[in-house]
Amino acid sequence: MEEQQPTVTPVTQPVASGATRGAVGAVEAVEAVEAVETIFRIESPRIIAGVSRIVRDVGIAEELAQDALVAALEQWPRDGVPDNPGAWLTTTAKRRAIDLVRRREQYARKLAEVGRDLSVTAPHHLDEPSDPDDIDDDLLRLVFTACHPVLSAEARIALTLRLVGGLTTPEIARAFLAPEATVAQRIVRAKRTLATKGVPFEVPYGPDREARLGSVLEVIYLVFNEGYAATAGDDLLRPALCEDALRLARVLAELMPKEPEVHGLVSLLELQESRAAARTGPSGEPVLLKDQNRRRWNRLLIRRGFAALGRASAVTTGPPGPYALQAAIAACHAQAYAYEDTDWRQIATLYGLLATRSPSPVVELNRAVAVSMAEGPAPALEIVDRLAGEPALRDYHLLPSVRGDLLARLGRTKEARAEFERAAGLARNERERELLETRARDCR
Repeated sequence: MEEQQPTVTPVTQPVASGATRGAVGAVEAVEAVEAVETIFRIESPRIIAGVSRIVRDVGIAEELAQDALVAALEQWPRDGVPDNPGAWLTTTAKRRAIDLVRRREQYARKLAEVGRDLSVTAPHHLDEPSDPDDIDDDLLRLVFTACHPVLSAEARIALTLRLVGGLTTPEIARAFLAPEATVAQRIVRAKRTLATKGVPFEVPYGPDREARLGSVLEVIYLVFNEGYAATAGDDLLRPALCEDALRLARVLAELMPKEPEVHGLVSLLELQESRAAARTGPSGEPVLLKDQNRRRWNRLLIRRGFAALGRASAVTTGPPGPYALQAAIAACHAQAYAYEDTDWRQIATLYGLLATRSPSPVVELNRAVAVSMAEGPAPALEIVDRLAGEPALRDYHLLPSVRGDLLARLGRTKEARAEFERAAGLARNERERELLETRARDCR
């Protein structure tokens, strides 16, 4: 049965004159284009996931999603934004996917696989195994498929951030602290490899699932981070990414209850997300941790975070993993009812353990912040200065930002101003840039 295209609400309204009508129509057409871009950014992971289950090729699925975007850019400014724009995009992409399947030589077999999936509003998964550990979640299937071991670790993460996180190549490069050209090549090669190897679109079982778990956890973590502090754009937060990442982490915890790092990641995301309402001001401006109204922190998410951390501890047989350690750090913040009550020495100790388990320049930079609060800015500045030569942090705006803060606390305001100005020049998120420019002005 053919799908019904969602109804659309006309954008233009009757006006008094042709000149006015033309001006209003032009403005509303621009608004429609902006709506297309915004909605596609939010919906593209689900569109790609749903189409991937039809065509069994994530590269083709992404192309079909882009085709739906082009169709929306052509039609919405003329006909109006649909009442359910996400469903409109999904319908358009799935129709094109079905047309593609019908053109293939093995049309009959493929059509039987998609079956009742022709309906957007009530899809059924007829071709999935009946294993009790199976999970009916296209987005999670997409994550596990993109994290297949035929790909390198770097390629798995880059591809999944692209498909599931909806991140652009520059944003992924920023997350990796890697050149954009390198990331672009990884993504292209990864899609080609999945296609040539015939990787199935599925959540694997047993040892295969465990083998991919590390990459899956890292991807979910990075998707959440992009939502928690957007790399670029006008908004500090991208809540939809945080919601998707947290949902996927919770699903994994139900799927793999004996994996401590899964519970550790859930705990970390619950605790981080609990601060969301307090992290921005009335105009969307960033609010620093020390200035946040902790009464706005979500106590339910905090309780969930502590419960998940308890489950991680209960099933851990050795030292805590990186996600559990980060969750323990977040728990230290959640336990403090006021900023002044924060146990910074404990946080510095935990960062020291994290640097041993999962060493990276970014972890060391965070440890420096904790040391500055526990022991003062001078020893922390020594740590930060040792990081100045790290290639991975060369264009990382938080390095000069942290250094500027330490210099300001030491009374070296001229140097601090220069560091904040440098950080503002490197920041690609407009909200962060404004905050850093304000801090630079305050140093005068």
